[in-house]
This record gives sequence, C-alpha cells and structure tokens, in this order.
Amino acid sequence: MTKLFFGAALAAFAVGIPAAAPAQRLSPAVVAVVDIGRVSSECTACRSAAQQLQSQLQQVQTRAQTLQQQLSTQGQPIQTAVNALNGRQPDAALQQRITAFQTQERSAQQELGQARQRLESTQLNVNRQISERLRPIMNTVLQQRGATLIVDRGSVLASTPAVDVTNDVLAQLNQQLPSLSVTPLPQQQQQQQQPTGR
Repeated sequence: MTKLFFGAALAAFAVGIPAAAPAQRLSPAVVAVVDIGRVSSECTACRSAAQQLQSQLQQVQTRAQTLQQQLSTQGQPIQTAVNALNGRQPDAALQQRITAFQTQERSAQQELGQARQRLESTQLNVNRQISERLRPIMNTVLQQRGATLIVDRGSVLASTPAVDVTNDVLAQLNQQLPSLSVTPLPQQQQQQQQPTGR
C-alpha cells in the first residue's frame, strides 16, 4: 500500500509541473549508421591501395627469405670452423670471416627494419588520406540526412536499414577519392606520428 501511495504521489507531483519551455529541451538526436569497415574495404581507391600494400609486403617477405638463406649459406662453414677449434681462439683469417659475417648480418637486419618501417609508414599515409577525405563526406551526409550524429556500425547493437548511410558515404568517397598515394608519410608527418620516448 505504501508503494501505491508513493507512486500516486509522484504521478500527482509530475502532473503539477508546468511544461518546460521549448528552448530548454534538447531535441532528440537523429542518428545515422555507417559501416566504416565496408567503406574502407570496398572503395575503389582503397582496394587498389590494399593490393599495392600486399604486394609491398610480399616483396619484404621475399627479401627477408633471400637474406636468411644467404646468411645461412655463408654462416654454416664459419660455424663449422669455429666448432672444429674446440674452444681455441680463431686465427686472424677466421676472425676476419666472422667479423665480415657479423657485419653482413647487422646490415641485413637494418635493411629489413627499414623496409618494415617504410611499409608501416605507407599504411599510415593511406589511412591518413582516407580519414581526411571521410571527415567532410560524413559532415555532408549528416546534413543531407538531417542527422545529428553518425556512428560506426561496429558500435551499434541494433538499427533499421533506413538509418544506414554506408552506400551514400561509399559513393561520395569513390567520387572524391579516385586514387591514393601508396607511399610513406612525408618526413615531417612521419615524425609526428611516431610515439615519443623511444
């Protein structure tokens, strides 16, 4: 009985409150949904860039295998010679071969490290170009649809097809971004992108 009375009292209190002025109320949000994953994988320039990045990755992997085979071929006889010494110090000729091999090994590691950095920088540059073009497109679609908010489909639990603007965004991106530069970031931007404290 107490709960009933309390509920009735709240209802009476709510009825007695005058309606707030329209300026004080927030208008309801009109939400649009976009599938960013689909946009970035299906846009024409994005697909072309992805193929080029895959090709660059394969080149790095092939080069890594080649260097590994070369080092293995050259290092094995040196290791055999060192093992034959049974703990004795190598002579000058063998020491020279060891030093040359270590230099070659460091050079290979440096080459592959630079190739990986170049590939990462290229990926960042591609992402930057897509992101820069998507921002104004999203704002245009927002205005065209009368929406107040666009969210990524990956963050949405449920929605109706009517609020999905993926096709609109994809069409505009294909029109406004016919190609992407699949090259590393310019040096200044690359330095800004790198985390500090290394």
